[in-house]
Amino acid sequence: MISNLLKTAAFATALTVSTFLTAQAQTTMKLATATINDVQHEWIKVFADELAERAPGAVTTEIYPASQLGAIPRMSEGVLLGTIEAFTTPTSFMSNVDPRFQAFDVPGLFTSPEDVHAALHDPEYRDHLETMFLDKGLRVIGAIYNSPTVLFTMEDAKTLEDVKGLKIRTFASPLQIKPMEQLGAIPLPLALSEVIPQLQSGGLDGMLVGVPILTAFKYYDVGKYILDLHFAEVVSVTVVNEDWFQMQSEDTKAAIIEAGRIAEEAVYPWGVENVDRSYATWTENGGVITQLPPEEQAQMEEGFATLASELLEGQPEVKAEYERLHALVEASKAQ
Repeated sequence: MISNLLKTAAFATALTVSTFLTAQAQTTMKLATATINDVQHEWIKVFADELAERAPGAVTTEIYPASQLGAIPRMSEGVLLGTIEAFTTPTSFMSNVDPRFQAFDVPGLFTSPEDVHAALHDPEYRDHLETMFLDKGLRVIGAIYNSPTVLFTMEDAKTLEDVKGLKIRTFASPLQIKPMEQLGAIPLPLALSEVIPQLQSGGLDGMLVGVPILTAFKYYDVGKYILDLHFAEVVSVTVVNEDWFQMQSEDTKAAIIEAGRIAEEAVYPWGVENVDRSYATWTENGGVITQLPPEEQAQMEEGFATLASELLEGQPEVKAEYERLHALVEASKAQ
């Protein structure tokens, strides 16, 4: 009788341990983004493959592009609360979580993919960036060049005068909203999933956006015009819930960090080439791309520089981060 009880107890203990280990081995990591078939989506796919190779069986990754887990504000909340393990997004959509995210949006800071890559992947800065938002419960496990910022409009806008009075969807960052106000447009921060219905109903006249989004979601079926403003480059980050991250084994945590950094480097050339593909796809589908007249471009850039300086003066933490990034960009250009 005692022998049978001991056997039963031993079996129950073994089953409990086995169940625990299985649960540990099947940790789920939901990877969410608002976009699809762009560099953000590509990073997620490469990251998932790299993580599976480095920590086989430790994490089950689930990929949710195209706002499948909700609009951008909901996904941002989800990663903060831990209901979503990881969220990939332009930095500007995280500025409500921490104003330092605005540093990446300062007009004129980045003028090329090379500028972004040089700053983000400076080894010391990359280490700093990873832990920069731990006080908000977030760890950065991916940082990538996304695309140049362009202005999509329903009607042809060729000059700054044409932009005045237009209702424009912007990113959430003040350093995206205020420049549009300076141009006389009416900025409306909206989630990407809300844009097309608003454009079709007349609630919006256009959107400030990275050009690959326009082709990935076939905006050329909605409107035809891009005004290429050349004033900012979009930076995207993947943030992971820090509580979830700390629940992983040391080996798994190391694998997540390594997979993220390898994915960054792997998708950088893909992202640059995808921008070129997106411009080509736009024109192939009847889209029109316009540049501002040189004197208006210079006028706009001068006005944006003054505005950015004023905004940064009131936010010392953002200014310090901007100055750190700016120094890295300038150092790379001097080489």
